[in-house]
Amino acid sequence: MKNPITFPKAEGIYTRQAHCDIPEGLYEREHGRNGFFGPASHILHTHKPTGWTKWEGPLELTLLDLNRLDDSAPCPWKARRFMHNGQTQVCFWKFDVSMPDLARNGDGDMILFFHRGEGEFFCDYGHMSYREGDYINIPRGTTWRLETSVRNEVLTIEATEDLFQLPERGITGRHAQFDLAVLDTPKIDEAYQAQYGEHETRVRAKRRQQVTTVTFPYNFLDTAGWHGDCVPVKLNWRDIRELLSDRYHLPPTVHATFLSNTIIVCTFAPRPIESDPGALKVPFYHNNDEFDESIFYHQGNFFSRDNIKPGMFTLHPSGFHHGPHPKAYAAAAANNQGERKYTDEVAVMIDSRYPLELDVLPDGVKVPGYLDSWKE
Repeated sequence: MKNPITFPKAEGIYTRQAHCDIPEGLYEREHGRNGFFGPASHILHTHKPTGWTKWEGPLELTLLDLNRLDDSAPCPWKARRFMHNGQTQVCFWKFDVSMPDLARNGDGDMILFFHRGEGEFFCDYGHMSYREGDYINIPRGTTWRLETSVRNEVLTIEATEDLFQLPERGITGRHAQFDLAVLDTPKIDEAYQAQYGEHETRVRAKRRQQVTTVTFPYNFLDTAGWHGDCVPVKLNWRDIRELLSDRYHLPPTVHATFLSNTIIVCTFAPRPIESDPGALKVPFYHNNDEFDESIFYHQGNFFSRDNIKPGMFTLHPSGFHHGPHPKAYAAAAANNQGERKYTDEVAVMIDSRYPLELDVLPDGVKVPGYLDSWKE
Protein backbone atom coordinates (compact mmCIF):
# COMPACT_ATOMS: atom_id res chain seq x y z
CA MET A 1 0.00 0.00 0.00
CA LYS A 2 1.32 3.44 -0.93
CA ASN A 3 0.51 6.72 0.76
CA PRO A 4 1.07 10.24 -0.56
CA ILE A 5 3.45 12.49 1.37
CA THR A 6 1.47 15.00 3.38
CA PHE A 7 2.53 18.14 5.22
CA PRO A 8 0.75 18.29 8.58
CA LYS A 9 0.16 21.59 10.32
CA ALA A 10 1.69 22.31 13.74
CA GLU A 11 1.00 24.80 16.51
CA GLY A 12 2.71 25.64 19.79
CA ILE A 13 4.90 22.96 21.37
CA TYR A 14 5.13 19.78 19.34
CA THR A 15 7.48 16.88 18.67
CA ARG A 16 8.96 16.06 15.28
CA GLN A 17 8.33 12.32 15.82
CA ALA A 18 5.18 10.83 17.34
CA HIS A 19 5.68 8.85 20.58
CA CYS A 20 9.26 10.04 20.99
CA ASP A 21 11.09 12.77 22.95
CA ILE A 22 7.95 14.04 24.68
CA PRO A 23 8.90 17.16 26.68
CA GLU A 24 9.06 16.66 30.42
CA GLY A 25 5.80 17.57 32.14
CA LEU A 26 3.70 17.10 28.99
CA TYR A 27 1.59 14.11 27.94
CA GLU A 28 1.02 13.06 24.35
CA ARG A 29 -2.40 11.91 23.11
CA GLU A 30 -3.01 10.52 19.65
CA HIS A 31 -6.26 11.58 18.01
CA GLY A 32 -6.43 8.96 15.27
CA ARG A 33 -8.87 7.68 12.71
CA ASN A 34 -9.65 4.37 11.03
CA GLY A 35 -8.03 2.02 13.52
CA PHE A 36 -4.51 3.56 13.49
CA PHE A 37 -4.47 3.41 9.67
CA GLY A 38 -5.91 6.85 8.96
CA PRO A 39 -5.16 10.52 9.64
CA ALA A 40 -3.81 11.31 13.10
CA SER A 41 -2.72 14.26 15.21
CA HIS A 42 -0.60 14.20 18.36
CA ILE A 43 -1.67 16.63 21.05
CA LEU A 44 0.61 17.55 23.95
CA HIS A 45 -1.36 18.09 27.17
CA THR A 46 -0.20 19.61 30.43
CA HIS A 47 -2.29 17.02 32.32
CA LYS A 48 -2.77 13.29 31.75
CA PRO A 49 -5.74 12.76 29.42
CA THR A 50 -7.05 10.10 31.84
CA GLY A 51 -7.22 12.45 34.83
CA TRP A 52 -11.00 12.39 35.19
CA THR A 53 -12.67 12.79 38.59
CA LYS A 54 -16.21 11.74 37.65
CA TRP A 55 -17.75 9.66 34.83
CA GLU A 56 -21.50 9.74 34.19
CA GLY A 57 -23.51 8.25 31.33
CA PRO A 58 -24.34 4.98 29.62
CA LEU A 59 -20.86 4.17 28.26
CA GLU A 60 -17.70 3.56 30.25
CA LEU A 61 -14.36 1.78 30.20
CA THR A 62 -15.16 -1.70 31.49
CA LEU A 63 -13.22 -4.56 33.10
CA LEU A 64 -14.70 -8.07 33.23
CA ASP A 65 -13.43 -11.04 35.22
CA LEU A 66 -14.38 -13.96 32.97
CA ASN A 67 -13.00 -16.37 35.57
CA ARG A 68 -16.24 -15.79 37.47
CA LEU A 69 -18.43 -17.14 34.67
CA ASP A 70 -19.89 -20.59 35.24
CA ASP A 71 -18.95 -23.64 33.21
CA SER A 72 -21.25 -24.56 30.35
CA ALA A 73 -22.13 -27.68 28.39
CA PRO A 74 -19.49 -29.13 26.00
CA CYS A 75 -21.17 -27.49 23.01
CA PRO A 76 -19.94 -24.19 21.51
CA TRP A 77 -23.53 -22.98 21.09
CA LYS A 78 -23.98 -23.28 24.88
CA ALA A 79 -20.90 -21.16 25.61
CA ARG A 80 -21.47 -17.99 27.62
CA ARG A 81 -21.67 -15.07 25.22
CA PHE A 82 -20.53 -11.85 26.89
CA MET A 83 -20.08 -9.42 23.97
CA HIS A 84 -21.59 -9.04 20.52
CA ASN A 85 -22.76 -6.89 17.66
CA GLY A 86 -24.11 -7.60 14.18
CA GLN A 87 -20.63 -8.55 12.94
CA THR A 88 -19.35 -10.74 15.78
CA GLN A 89 -20.26 -12.94 18.74
CA VAL A 90 -17.63 -13.31 21.48
CA CYS A 91 -18.01 -16.06 24.07
CA PHE A 92 -16.04 -17.65 26.92
CA TRP A 93 -16.54 -21.40 26.81
CA LYS A 94 -15.61 -23.48 29.87
CA PHE A 95 -16.04 -27.28 29.94
CA ASP A 96 -14.17 -30.41 31.04
CA VAL A 97 -15.49 -33.30 28.92
CA SER A 98 -15.53 -34.14 25.21
CA MET A 99 -18.21 -32.78 22.90
CA PRO A 100 -20.88 -35.49 22.49
CA ASP A 101 -22.06 -34.00 19.19
CA LEU A 102 -20.57 -32.33 16.15
CA ALA A 103 -20.86 -28.58 15.60
CA ARG A 104 -21.18 -26.53 12.43
CA ASN A 105 -21.33 -22.73 12.19
CA GLY A 106 -23.33 -21.45 9.25
CA ASP A 107 -23.15 -17.84 10.42
CA GLY A 108 -19.47 -17.16 9.79
CA ASP A 109 -15.87 -18.15 10.39
CA MET A 110 -14.97 -18.91 14.00
CA ILE A 111 -11.74 -18.57 15.97
CA LEU A 112 -11.09 -20.69 19.06
CA PHE A 113 -8.35 -19.39 21.37
CA PHE A 114 -7.43 -21.93 24.03
CA HIS A 115 -6.78 -20.06 27.28
CA ARG A 116 -6.60 -23.33 29.20
CA GLY A 117 -6.65 -27.01 28.28
CA GLU A 118 -5.60 -29.48 25.65
CA GLY A 119 -7.20 -32.18 23.54
CA GLU A 120 -7.99 -33.36 20.04
CA PHE A 121 -9.76 -31.48 17.25
CA PHE A 122 -11.62 -33.59 14.65
CA CYS A 123 -13.30 -32.10 11.58
CA ASP A 124 -14.21 -32.70 7.91
CA TYR A 125 -10.49 -32.40 7.06
CA GLY A 126 -8.96 -34.70 9.64
CA HIS A 127 -7.39 -34.44 13.09
CA MET A 128 -5.12 -32.03 15.01
CA SER A 129 -4.03 -31.99 18.64
CA TYR A 130 -4.38 -28.65 20.44
CA ARG A 131 -2.98 -27.10 23.61
CA GLU A 132 -3.04 -23.93 25.68
CA GLY A 133 -2.16 -20.86 23.60
CA ASP A 134 -3.43 -22.27 20.29
CA TYR A 135 -5.69 -20.45 17.88
CA ILE A 136 -7.81 -22.63 15.61
CA ASN A 137 -9.48 -20.73 12.78
CA ILE A 138 -12.49 -22.75 11.58
CA PRO A 139 -13.97 -21.82 8.18
CA ARG A 140 -17.71 -21.31 8.00
CA GLY A 141 -19.54 -24.56 7.25
CA THR A 142 -16.87 -26.87 8.73
CA THR A 143 -18.18 -29.74 10.87
CA TRP A 144 -16.04 -30.39 13.96
CA ARG A 145 -15.76 -31.54 17.55
CA LEU A 146 -13.29 -31.43 20.46
CA GLU A 147 -12.21 -34.47 22.44
CA THR A 148 -10.69 -33.83 25.88
CA SER A 149 -10.35 -35.22 29.38
CA VAL A 150 -9.20 -31.98 31.07
CA ARG A 151 -10.70 -28.58 31.76
CA ASN A 152 -10.80 -26.24 28.77
CA GLU A 153 -11.33 -22.48 28.78
CA VAL A 154 -11.79 -21.12 25.28
CA LEU A 155 -12.31 -17.61 23.93
CA THR A 156 -14.48 -17.89 20.79
CA ILE A 157 -14.73 -15.11 18.19
CA GLU A 158 -17.19 -15.28 15.27
CA ALA A 159 -16.96 -13.25 12.07
CA THR A 160 -20.70 -13.08 11.48
CA GLU A 161 -21.57 -13.26 7.76
CA ASP A 162 -17.85 -12.85 7.11
CA LEU A 163 -14.53 -14.70 7.06
CA PHE A 164 -11.18 -14.35 8.81
CA GLN A 165 -8.08 -13.82 6.69
CA LEU A 166 -4.43 -12.96 7.31
CA PRO A 167 -3.33 -9.32 7.32
CA GLU A 168 -1.24 -7.88 4.53
CA ARG A 169 2.35 -7.56 5.80
CA GLY A 170 3.36 -4.93 3.24
CA ILE A 171 7.04 -4.15 2.93
CA THR A 172 7.91 -6.47 5.84
CA GLY A 173 7.21 -9.41 3.53
CA ARG A 174 4.91 -12.43 3.64
CA HIS A 175 7.10 -14.27 6.17
CA ALA A 176 6.92 -11.54 8.82
CA GLN A 177 5.47 -12.38 12.25
CA PHE A 178 4.91 -15.99 11.28
CA ASP A 179 5.80 -18.02 8.24
CA LEU A 180 2.82 -19.76 6.66
CA ALA A 181 4.75 -22.99 7.21
CA VAL A 182 4.03 -22.77 10.97
CA LEU A 183 0.27 -23.04 10.34
CA ASP A 184 -0.90 -26.59 11.09
CA THR A 185 -3.79 -28.19 9.19
CA PRO A 186 -5.73 -31.38 10.01
CA LYS A 187 -4.36 -34.76 8.96
CA ILE A 188 -6.18 -37.96 8.05
CA ASP A 189 -4.02 -39.93 10.46
CA GLU A 190 -4.55 -43.05 12.56
CA ALA A 191 -6.44 -41.10 15.23
CA TYR A 192 -8.85 -39.81 12.60
CA GLN A 193 -9.37 -43.18 10.93
CA ALA A 194 -9.94 -44.80 14.33
CA GLN A 195 -13.05 -42.67 14.88
CA TYR A 196 -14.77 -43.87 11.69
CA GLY A 197 -17.88 -45.90 12.49
CA GLU A 198 -21.51 -46.71 11.91
CA HIS A 199 -22.62 -45.15 15.21
CA GLU A 200 -25.27 -42.44 15.19
CA THR A 201 -24.01 -38.85 15.24
CA ARG A 202 -25.75 -35.51 15.61
CA VAL A 203 -24.61 -32.27 13.99
CA ARG A 204 -25.60 -29.12 15.92
CA ALA A 205 -25.72 -26.59 13.06
CA LYS A 206 -25.99 -22.89 13.94
CA ARG A 207 -27.49 -20.50 11.42
CA ARG A 208 -29.12 -17.10 12.09
CA GLN A 209 -28.01 -17.65 15.69
CA GLN A 210 -30.42 -20.59 15.93
CA VAL A 211 -29.39 -24.23 16.30
CA THR A 212 -30.78 -27.05 14.16
CA THR A 213 -29.86 -30.69 14.93
CA VAL A 214 -29.29 -33.08 12.02
CA THR A 215 -28.86 -36.79 12.86
CA PHE A 216 -26.94 -39.36 10.80
CA PRO A 217 -26.84 -43.16 11.30
CA TYR A 218 -23.03 -43.06 10.91
CA ASN A 219 -20.15 -40.83 11.99
CA PHE A 220 -20.39 -37.81 9.70
CA LEU A 221 -16.61 -37.32 9.99
CA ASP A 222 -15.83 -40.09 7.50
CA THR A 223 -13.53 -38.14 5.14
CA ALA A 224 -11.18 -40.32 3.09
CA GLY A 225 -9.24 -37.41 1.53
CA TRP A 226 -9.42 -33.81 0.34
CA HIS A 227 -7.53 -31.05 -1.44
CA GLY A 228 -7.93 -27.27 -1.45
CA ASP A 229 -7.27 -24.23 0.70
CA CYS A 230 -10.52 -23.80 2.62
CA VAL A 231 -9.36 -25.63 5.75
CA PRO A 232 -9.02 -25.04 9.50
CA VAL A 233 -5.60 -23.77 10.57
CA LYS A 234 -3.87 -23.81 13.95
CA LEU A 235 -1.41 -21.21 15.21
CA ASN A 236 0.15 -20.97 18.68
CA TRP A 237 1.13 -17.56 20.01
CA ARG A 238 4.61 -18.97 20.68
CA ASP A 239 5.13 -19.18 16.90
CA ILE A 240 4.50 -15.45 16.45
CA ARG A 241 7.69 -13.42 16.12
CA GLU A 242 6.74 -9.91 17.13
CA LEU A 243 7.63 -6.97 14.93
CA LEU A 244 10.04 -4.77 16.88
CA SER A 245 11.27 -1.21 16.96
CA ASP A 246 13.89 -0.06 19.48
CA ARG A 247 13.25 3.61 18.76
CA TYR A 248 9.47 3.86 18.35
CA HIS A 249 6.45 2.32 20.10
CA LEU A 250 4.51 0.58 17.34
CA PRO A 251 0.69 0.81 17.18
CA PRO A 252 -1.32 -2.28 18.22
CA THR A 253 -2.48 -3.02 14.69
CA VAL A 254 1.11 -3.99 13.82
CA HIS A 255 0.37 -7.13 15.86
CA ALA A 256 -2.68 -8.15 13.79
CA THR A 257 -3.11 -11.92 13.47
CA PHE A 258 -6.52 -12.37 11.79
CA LEU A 259 -8.83 -9.88 10.05
CA SER A 260 -12.41 -9.86 8.88
CA ASN A 261 -13.95 -6.87 7.12
CA THR A 262 -14.82 -5.28 10.47
CA ILE A 263 -12.91 -7.20 13.18
CA ILE A 264 -9.18 -7.05 13.91
CA VAL A 265 -7.74 -9.84 16.08
CA CYS A 266 -4.24 -9.00 17.36
CA THR A 267 -1.84 -11.00 19.50
CA PHE A 268 0.39 -9.26 22.02
CA ALA A 269 3.28 -11.64 22.75
CA PRO A 270 6.51 -11.17 24.72
CA ARG A 271 8.96 -8.76 23.12
CA PRO A 272 11.86 -6.47 24.05
CA ILE A 273 10.89 -3.06 25.38
CA GLU A 274 12.05 -0.07 23.35
CA SER A 275 15.61 0.81 24.33
CA ASP A 276 15.94 4.33 22.93
CA PRO A 277 15.85 6.81 25.86
CA GLY A 278 13.43 9.10 24.02
CA ALA A 279 10.98 6.43 22.86
CA LEU A 280 7.65 5.91 24.63
CA LYS A 281 7.64 2.46 26.23
CA VAL A 282 3.96 1.90 26.99
CA PRO A 283 0.84 2.23 24.80
CA PHE A 284 0.23 5.89 24.11
CA TYR A 285 -2.78 7.86 25.31
CA HIS A 286 -5.27 7.92 22.49
CA ASN A 287 -8.88 8.05 21.40
CA ASN A 288 -9.60 5.85 18.39
CA ASP A 289 -12.81 7.21 16.94
CA GLU A 290 -13.84 4.41 14.59
CA PHE A 291 -13.09 1.21 16.56
CA ASP A 292 -14.19 -0.21 19.90
CA GLU A 293 -11.14 -1.78 21.53
CA SER A 294 -11.19 -4.89 23.72
CA ILE A 295 -8.48 -7.14 25.15
CA PHE A 296 -8.51 -10.64 26.64
CA TYR A 297 -5.61 -11.17 29.05
CA HIS A 298 -4.12 -14.67 28.70
CA GLN A 299 -0.96 -14.74 30.82
CA GLY A 300 2.00 -12.78 32.12
CA ASN A 301 2.46 -9.34 33.64
CA PHE A 302 0.27 -6.88 31.72
CA PHE A 303 2.61 -3.96 31.52
CA SER A 304 0.10 -1.21 30.64
CA ARG A 305 -2.58 -2.18 33.19
CA ASP A 306 -2.57 -2.50 36.98
CA ASN A 307 -4.34 -5.29 38.91
CA ILE A 308 -5.12 -7.35 35.81
CA LYS A 309 -5.18 -11.15 36.08
CA PRO A 310 -5.26 -13.84 33.39
CA GLY A 311 -8.84 -14.46 32.28
CA MET A 312 -9.86 -10.80 32.55
CA PHE A 313 -11.23 -8.73 29.67
CA THR A 314 -11.41 -4.98 29.02
CA LEU A 315 -13.70 -3.04 26.68
CA HIS A 316 -12.97 0.58 25.77
CA PRO A 317 -15.67 2.13 23.54
CA SER A 318 -14.54 4.40 20.73
CA GLY A 319 -14.62 8.13 21.35
CA PHE A 320 -13.16 8.05 24.86
CA HIS A 321 -9.55 8.76 25.82
CA HIS A 322 -7.60 5.92 27.41
CA GLY A 323 -4.03 4.85 27.94
CA PRO A 324 -1.62 3.35 30.46
CA HIS A 325 -2.36 3.24 34.17
CA PRO A 326 -0.31 5.63 36.36
CA LYS A 327 1.90 2.82 37.74
CA ALA A 328 2.58 1.57 34.21
CA TYR A 329 3.45 5.08 33.08
CA ALA A 330 5.84 5.46 36.02
CA ALA A 331 7.38 2.05 35.34
CA ALA A 332 7.98 3.09 31.73
CA ALA A 333 9.86 6.14 32.95
CA ALA A 334 11.96 3.85 35.13
CA ASN A 335 12.92 1.90 32.02
CA ASN A 336 15.13 4.82 31.06
CA GLN A 337 17.32 3.62 33.91
CA GLY A 338 17.27 0.11 32.50
CA GLU A 339 15.14 -1.60 35.17
CA ARG A 340 13.06 -3.72 32.79
CA LYS A 341 14.08 -4.99 29.38
CA TYR A 342 11.30 -7.32 28.24
CA THR A 343 7.52 -7.71 28.32
CA ASP A 344 6.09 -11.11 29.24
CA GLU A 345 2.41 -10.49 28.57
CA VAL A 346 0.25 -12.53 26.21
CA ALA A 347 -3.10 -11.02 25.26
CA VAL A 348 -5.67 -11.16 22.47
CA MET A 349 -7.06 -7.85 21.23
CA ILE A 350 -10.42 -7.71 19.43
CA ASP A 351 -11.13 -4.37 17.75
CA SER A 352 -14.45 -3.76 16.05
CA ARG A 353 -15.34 -1.20 13.40
CA TYR A 354 -18.90 -1.16 14.78
CA PRO A 355 -19.96 -0.67 18.42
CA LEU A 356 -19.73 -3.71 20.69
CA GLU A 357 -22.47 -4.51 23.19
CA LEU A 358 -21.91 -6.27 26.50
CA ASP A 359 -24.44 -8.93 27.39
CA VAL A 360 -26.22 -8.96 30.76
CA LEU A 361 -23.74 -10.79 32.96
CA PRO A 362 -23.95 -12.44 36.39
CA ASP A 363 -23.11 -10.42 39.48
CA GLY A 364 -19.40 -10.19 40.14
CA VAL A 365 -18.25 -10.51 36.52
CA LYS A 366 -18.03 -6.75 35.99
CA VAL A 367 -15.20 -5.47 38.18
CA PRO A 368 -16.18 -2.29 40.06
CA GLY A 369 -13.89 0.72 40.23
CA TYR A 370 -12.10 0.19 36.92
CA LEU A 371 -12.57 3.85 35.97
CA ASP A 372 -10.92 4.87 39.24
CA SER A 373 -7.83 2.80 38.45
CA TRP A 374 -6.44 5.72 36.43
CA LYS A 375 -6.35 7.97 39.49
CA GLU A 376 -2.92 8.70 40.89
